[in-house]
Amino acid sequence: MQKIIETMRRVCPVSDATVRKLAERLVACSFPKRHRLIRENAYSRCAYFIERGMTRSFWPVDGNEITTSFLGDGGLVFSMDELYYDRPSEEVVETLEAVDAYRIALTDLRELWETDLELCNWGRIIHQNEYRRLHRSHQERLTLSARERYEAFQRQFPDVCRRVNLSHIASYLGITLSTLSRLRGGDPVSR
Repeated sequence: MQKIIETMRRVCPVSDATVRKLAERLVACSFPKRHRLIRENAYSRCAYFIERGMTRSFWPVDGNEITTSFLGDGGLVFSMDELYYDRPSEEVVETLEAVDAYRIALTDLRELWETDLELCNWGRIIHQNEYRRLHRSHQERLTLSARERYEAFQRQFPDVCRRVNLSHIASYLGITLSTLSRLRGGDPVSR
């Protein structure tokens, strides 16, 4: 749980007692590359703390996959539809690498957020940060050229650029793979 704890503590102070309280509810699990942690139109009933590996979230739209986010080591992934609105997920979350994670039941996560001020504050801050990322992404899509969007993405997510298939990055940026390849100066288009 080292990456998870480090990431939590970078966001805000979390005591050892709070970490133990969270750890009591977690179940270690591993998933292969291309495993769907969360499926469209289904309930998963769980959230996942990613210790090692990377995931992407996407919307299936008319046979295409529109990438909405990436999550790496130390992050928390779940269906917002399910957690907040008790509805099946509209998004899919898929592993892009083999993933070591810790699973927590959404009921347990909600209870911890309601009863532990440190975890509640941590949850608030990660949601604040995610809202800012979404807001920035929306603004960039409306105001920046494809090249500028890619350059901003590289600055904001250097680790994703090294670890993720370029087609997923192109989808996230709202550009074609051939456009991204041209922006990269003809670098190979897959990893």
